[in-house]
Amino acid sequence: MLSTDNDILSAAESWRRDGRTVALATVIETWGSAPRPVGSHLVVDGDGNFLGSVSGGCVEGAVITEGLDAIADGRPRVVEFGVADETAWRVGLSCGGRIRVFVEPVT
Repeated sequence: MLSTDNDILSAAESWRRDGRTVALATVIETWGSAPRPVGSHLVVDGDGNFLGSVSGGCVEGAVITEGLDAIADGRPRVVEFGVADETAWRVGLSCGGRIRVFVEPVT
């Protein structure tokens, strides 16, 4: 079962309150088929613990890495992922399409 947006945002707030470094990733745009809708969130802490989902497959791991980078350098970023339908399954995605994700350190 996926966590709700409230669970994810509450976790981000709680983790920060506990002194953990945190980044929040949010799906800001999709084209074609995408596993998670605009507004979906994933929160990651400086140790790589995470909650939520912005896509699945290899994209999730890449977004976690971007979150760790945002924590390290303190800068937000927009990342885009896309794959053709015919190659989606080979790279671990459930469908084709593209997504844009905003990743920001939470201060």
